[in-house]
Amino acid sequence: MRWLRPKSLTGLMLLGLALLALPLLVAIVTAALQFRTLSIAGQKIIIEGVTSARESQRLFSEIDSLERTARLYDVLDDPKLLQSYQHEDSQLTATRRELTVHASAATRATLQQLAAVQQKIRTRVLTTPPGTQAANAAGLGTLFATLGGLVDRTAQESNQHIDTEMASLRRMTEEARERLFWQAALLLPLTLVAIYMLTLAIGRPLRQIDRAISDLGHGRLHERIAVTGPHDLERLGGQLEWLRLRLNELAEERNRFLRHMSHELKTPLANIREGTDLLMDGAVGQLDAGQREVAAILRDNGIQLQRMIENLLSFSAWQTSSVGLDPSEFRLRPLVKQVLENQQLTVLSQRMRLDVQVDDVMLYADRGKVRLILENLVSNAVKYSPKGGTIHIRAHSSGPNLILDVADNGPGIPPEDREHVFHAFYTGRAANGISVKGTGIGLSVVLEFVTAHGGTVQIIDGQYPGAHFRIRMPRVVRNQPPERGNQVHAA
Repeated sequence: MRWLRPKSLTGLMLLGLALLALPLLVAIVTAALQFRTLSIAGQKIIIEGVTSARESQRLFSEIDSLERTARLYDVLDDPKLLQSYQHEDSQLTATRRELTVHASAATRATLQQLAAVQQKIRTRVLTTPPGTQAANAAGLGTLFATLGGLVDRTAQESNQHIDTEMASLRRMTEEARERLFWQAALLLPLTLVAIYMLTLAIGRPLRQIDRAISDLGHGRLHERIAVTGPHDLERLGGQLEWLRLRLNELAEERNRFLRHMSHELKTPLANIREGTDLLMDGAVGQLDAGQREVAAILRDNGIQLQRMIENLLSFSAWQTSSVGLDPSEFRLRPLVKQVLENQQLTVLSQRMRLDVQVDDVMLYADRGKVRLILENLVSNAVKYSPKGGTIHIRAHSSGPNLILDVADNGPGIPPEDREHVFHAFYTGRAANGISVKGTGIGLSVVLEFVTAHGGTVQIIDGQYPGAHFRIRMPRVVRNQPPERGNQVHAA
């Protein structure tokens, strides 16, 4: 049916309206023809009925008048009466002929008999000498009585013919109604088929466009966009495909830039950290308290910068799908201890308290990525907690899953920010007391790595005053991680 496919959406809409209007037009035309046929039949019956009744009444009247004139002529022998009789006899003949036009076969036979009796009366009146009324009275009376009886039978037969025609009209009406019903029953599925074809022809390309826009909005840029349908919608699909390719190019350029810049920053940062460690170890002489404090600040910020660079590298590599999971078996508690030791200087400087309740859970997962998940969540909690606040860390098994909670006593996450905090490079409100502003990809890395392990991230309300993140992920990672997507939930 490719020849039916219009070249534009407007043409498709016009074709659809034509397909929907065609069954209705057929139904209207058919109904009009049926009503016209019934109207003509009813009009014919009414005309025949009125004509038959009128002519029958005229026959009765003319026969009475003819009988009176014939009897008067027989008694009075007046030539004028004979002329009047002949005139009335002619009128009776004309009326009889008019009645024959619309009469049935039975009525025509009766009218022929009536004509024969009329002829007998005419012959007797014209050939019998006047003054013999005593001899003719009985014969004329019998003939006129026969003539009246024939007129009565003619009226009855006309009425029977009208009744027959009325019954036929009722049958025609019933047949027309049934025919219209079945035509409507046939046109209804045809209309539904037309609606389905129109919906399919328009709905499918629109769904393809909607799905393509949704994929672009969610960053799913690897599937080619193809729209089939009217040419203008296909052109729109081509524009979306061009946009997808362009977004892919921009994403690759961004990731390439991040990788290059991150690698460029790692070398001088490594030198800075090495120099700071030498100062702290007293390689150039013992430091006093003030100098050691300054060196500790340098080392703390160096560690924080290194973590940011590692996040950039991890995020860039994961976005380009150049790395996968490298699962191994390890215990969670030592990993949490290592992460907290890296944050020790910041925690001590902010006089924070650590509330750690971590079960010694055995995991089969990517240890490096789990470490980055913990580091980013703990770093985020430290960053947004006030001095003297408490960092809460909980971890336990729940069936085949690991439940990990990290919460703080900070201001929490405003409702308007919850849809964006896991987006890359979204920094939200600046944290007080932090000298180095974050890159805005820490929580994005958390979401990517948790999703790669088949887990979800939840933002929990009510249990702690600040931000509370809950991670639910399998203790044994699957061989094929699920496709990356939005696995963030609010509870």
